[in-house]
Amino acid sequence: MKQIIRDFFHLFFPEVCMACGNSLYHGEKVLCTRCMLKLPRTHFHQHAENPVSQLFWGRAPIDYATSYFYFRKSSHVQHLLHQFKYKGKKEIGIFCGQMLGKALMESSFFCDADFLVPVPLHPKKQAQRGYNQSEVIARGMAGRMHAVVDVNTLYRKINSTTQTRKSRYQRFENMDGIFGLKDGYHFEGKHVILIDDVVTTGSTLESCTLTLLQIPAIRVSIATLACALL
Repeated sequence: MKQIIRDFFHLFFPEVCMACGNSLYHGEKVLCTRCMLKLPRTHFHQHAENPVSQLFWGRAPIDYATSYFYFRKSSHVQHLLHQFKYKGKKEIGIFCGQMLGKALMESSFFCDADFLVPVPLHPKKQAQRGYNQSEVIARGMAGRMHAVVDVNTLYRKINSTTQTRKSRYQRFENMDGIFGLKDGYHFEGKHVILIDDVVTTGSTLESCTLTLLQIPAIRVSIATLACALL
């Protein structure tokens, strides 16, 4: 009976794929089967020296870095992440975070992570948006990994201006000194993965990494849902 009611409801209010907009069939969630197969995955988590990792060479001594999808303008990935970040579709972050977490557990570089640390938003911006998209991704990942989500140790001190249309140097300058630490002793000797939605120039993640590296013997890696490398 519940299935009949659900099917009747979907007849008038069909669930659609968050990437392509086509109707979802029974058993599909968030993404249709076609998009699950066709969205452009990087497979960077299988290679230590990949373009995302190389982005931080000479900038921050990370262990490893990866992104799950390639990001292109006007692509299904952009549409997917736009709905997640700006339209309140948190289920996208959980679902994609689960996929990312599963992939990282199959990687010898990331499977030993102790903590997942979302890039923090300033409290004012988080209140305006209603949630931190990086934290939502991390929560999804935690459902597939043996790692704890920590949202208290790394925090944002300054509500910086938007990074859009800034040069790489301007982006770094915009990020300089805006993050801080609270009681990071439990990170000593641990492998921490920084989580964000998209990496472009890496300035935000670089600033977060350099802040975390003030903690003795910490290992820092980076994972994002997508990369839009310039």
